[in-house]
Amino acid sequence: MTDTRIFLSPPDVSEVERKLLLEAFDSNWVAPVGPDLDAFEAQVAELVGVRHAVALASGTAALHLALVAAGVRRGDTVLVPSFTFAATANAVMYLGARPVFLDSTAASWNVDPDLVAQELRARASAGRLPRAVVAVDMYGQCADYEPLLDACDRYGVALIEDAAEALGASYRGRAAGSFGLAGVLSFNGNKIITTGGGGMLLTDDGRVATQARHLATQAREPVPHYEHRTVGYNYRLSNLLAAVGRGQVQRLSEMIAARKETAGFYRAALGDLPGLTFMPIADYGLPNWWLTCLLVDSQKTRDQLLARLARHNIEARPAWKPMHLQPVFRDCVMRGGEVSADLFRRGLCLPSGSALTEHDRERVVSALREG
Repeated sequence: MTDTRIFLSPPDVSEVERKLLLEAFDSNWVAPVGPDLDAFEAQVAELVGVRHAVALASGTAALHLALVAAGVRRGDTVLVPSFTFAATANAVMYLGARPVFLDSTAASWNVDPDLVAQELRARASAGRLPRAVVAVDMYGQCADYEPLLDACDRYGVALIEDAAEALGASYRGRAAGSFGLAGVLSFNGNKIITTGGGGMLLTDDGRVATQARHLATQAREPVPHYEHRTVGYNYRLSNLLAAVGRGQVQRLSEMIAARKETAGFYRAALGDLPGLTFMPIADYGLPNWWLTCLLVDSQKTRDQLLARLARHNIEARPAWKPMHLQPVFRDCVMRGGEVSADLFRRGLCLPSGSALTEHDRERVVSALREG
C-alpha cells in the first residue's frame, strides 16, 4: 500500500470555517460584498495594526492596486527583488512600467537593503528615480525594513510591502503587512491562511484604501446609473470566501505554532547531515514559519533529494527561480544576482503545512536520510 501524498503547504480548514461559510450561504450574502467581507477586513486590519484593509480577488490584484496608488505609470521603473514569485514583477508590467531587479542577502534571503540604497542614490544622481520599491517577505520572514524605509524616505520613493507569504510574522515587534504606503497579503490555497484564493491590500492611508475599493469594483461612480470615469477592475473578494477567511484568522496562531513545530522537528532531525543548512532566521523579527527551506551542498544533490522525495509520494519544491533568470524578464536590468541564483540552484522547500502529522514529518525525514 502506497502512503498518501504529502503536499508542500495544503489548506488547513476546520469546522470553524465550515460553520461560517454555511452561515454566509444560508443568509444569501453570496454576492461580492456583504457582512462577512466587512468583518474579515476589520479582523485583519486589527491583527496587523493598520487603519484600512481591502479584501481582493488575489494578492496579485492587491499588488497591482498598491502600485497604482504609488503613482506607477507607463515608462516608470520599480525596484523589485529578483528572488520572488513572478506575481511581484508581473504587477509592475501590468502598468507598462519596468522592474529593476535587485539581489538578496544570504543573511535572510530577502532583498539586500544596501543594494536598494545604492540603486536609489545612483538613480537620484542621474535624475531618474524609480516610482516605487517593492520589498518581499520571503518564505514568511520580513525584509529588513529600517534601512529600506530610511532609503525610500530619503529620496521620496514609495515602499510597498509584498507580505503575501508573511501574515503573522513581525519585524521589531511590528506586524508584517504594516510597512510602507501599502502592504499586500495573499490567501491562496498554499498560504499560512487561505480563502481558497484571494488577497488583501493593507494601508494606513485612507486615500489609498478608497482608491483601491473604487478601482476594485470596476470604478463605478456612486450614482444610480452605471457611470465610469476611469478604467476599473473586477477585483473584489466574495463574501463567501471572506467567511472562510474569518475562520482562518481565528486559527492563525495555532497554525503558526504547528508550522514552527515542524520547522523545529526538521532542524533537529536533519541538522547533523553534512551539506545541509537551513534558511537563516534574522534576529530582527519573528517569522510565521510558512515554509521550512534549506540549502544543499550542490544543485545535483538538491535535485537528487527532490527525486527521492517524489518517489516517496512527497511534494517538495526548489526555491524560487529568480526573476532575472526568467525568459520573460530577460531584457530587464539586474543588480547583483549571485546570491539569488545560488538560492535557486541549491534551495529546497520541505512540506510545512499546519496539518502535517508526526508520521508525515517522519516520512519526509526518512526519505531525506535514505542512503
